[in-house]
Amino acid sequence: MIAVSKTLYTLWRACPNNAWLRLHKPEVYFAESLSEYDQSIIEFGTEVELAGRGLFEGSTLVDGESPDAQRKTYELLCQQAPVVFQAAFERDQLTAFIDVLQYDRNAGEYAIYEIKASTKSNPEHLYDVAFQVLLLRRCGLKIGRACLLHLNPDFRRNGPIRAEQLFETVDLTDQIAQRAEEIEREIELARKYLLSETEPKGPCHCVYKGRANHCTTFGYTNPNIPAYGVHDLAHIGSSPKKLKELVDEEIFSLTDVPAGFAFSPAQKAQVHVHRSGEQIVQERAIAKELGELTFPLHFIDYETFAPAVPLFDGYGPYDPIPLEYSLHVIGVPGEEPIHREFLHAEATDPSEAFVRSLAEHVAPFGSILVWNKSFESTVNDSIARRLPRLGDYLAEFNDRMYDLKDIFAKQYFVHRNFRGSTSIKSVLPVLAPQLSYKSLVIQDGTAAANAWGELMSGTLAEGEDSVLRAQLAEYCTLDSYGMVAIWNALGRMVDA
Repeated sequence: MIAVSKTLYTLWRACPNNAWLRLHKPEVYFAESLSEYDQSIIEFGTEVELAGRGLFEGSTLVDGESPDAQRKTYELLCQQAPVVFQAAFERDQLTAFIDVLQYDRNAGEYAIYEIKASTKSNPEHLYDVAFQVLLLRRCGLKIGRACLLHLNPDFRRNGPIRAEQLFETVDLTDQIAQRAEEIEREIELARKYLLSETEPKGPCHCVYKGRANHCTTFGYTNPNIPAYGVHDLAHIGSSPKKLKELVDEEIFSLTDVPAGFAFSPAQKAQVHVHRSGEQIVQERAIAKELGELTFPLHFIDYETFAPAVPLFDGYGPYDPIPLEYSLHVIGVPGEEPIHREFLHAEATDPSEAFVRSLAEHVAPFGSILVWNKSFESTVNDSIARRLPRLGDYLAEFNDRMYDLKDIFAKQYFVHRNFRGSTSIKSVLPVLAPQLSYKSLVIQDGTAAANAWGELMSGTLAEGEDSVLRAQLAEYCTLDSYGMVAIWNALGRMVDA
């Protein structure tokens, strides 16, 4: 007999159609494999849950994959086991595995703890924990405290990790009590909706959200929505009223948007180039930006790995480990770029070696060009916090940075094939079509971070590590050389 899990319930709260398809048509929901990013989120969650278990003694783990998980849970309850991980419950076609179920023998009641890989509590966590509380009460358990455990954003590793320092506890007991009847009714609505054999029809709720927040099955549920349209307008997700007005009028294509619609300048430019096929080029503005750069020009790209549970001393949750950079240097106008790179392939903190390599290969003068300056600046600031003696050098490094993306973010150059994006992966195919990420094994930053994580794991077979290092270097090199190619293309455009 099928049942509604807490995962399905929280998915239903975001998009009912999507949750129904996951339960009844998994071949649709899982039609596309998980992205590198989604996979990393799952892995971080597992890692954090294992770390959180360190807060509890005298525990027993229930194997959630076992068909007799509920029987094993019942036996542990009868034995008054002090702590049970992944206790399995099902009642009234509702089911859940409880991260931590702790028994208070004196009070004769249980406390439940939900472990999250976030660094703060968010509103959805309340519903997640409330589902578990209400289900366990239906099963006859007396629940005292209901808590959330999340990573402490102020934690900094110093030696072996102590779980009591890594986590913060948020007591949700009172909030759940105040909203118990409301959430109980909502759970019943979700149960009836999800267990219905009749497939719900579109459009789903996500039709009022920007493309980045669409559900997994959006294309299946909303076949009339084009693959590129009003949902892809720059920052449209931050203007829900504007998007709702378009959707309610069934305006999905950019060619159908009425003239004079209250778009932002960036959105107007995006619509214009799509309709006209013309590109927007503000040569003088581009020339001014490029003219303020000073030689030697340093085109640099960083790659990092930001684990939920810090690997090295001085790091906090999700602090970026500077694992790699690729640098192309043009000393004087007309000179071919010289390539330098750094890749740390040892299971140690690369911070100091990373900065030492920068100091060796980046001249003490000249512009430093990056794509998305806030990222490299944040990495440098993080290193400076851990290694204050390098702070002055890194602050001066940040001051010399120029964000090449600004030319596109400021709408000085707009092309219909950008589709409203200013990422280098959108710009490069237009200005330097001879270069492509598609032929690479590693094609994005998340994949690069995960690859480095594999290097550090020590689980690779002989020879695999050198292959992975080469793939990492190839990806990072294209990022920095891609900036050179874009700068050259802009220069030719201005000269012409």
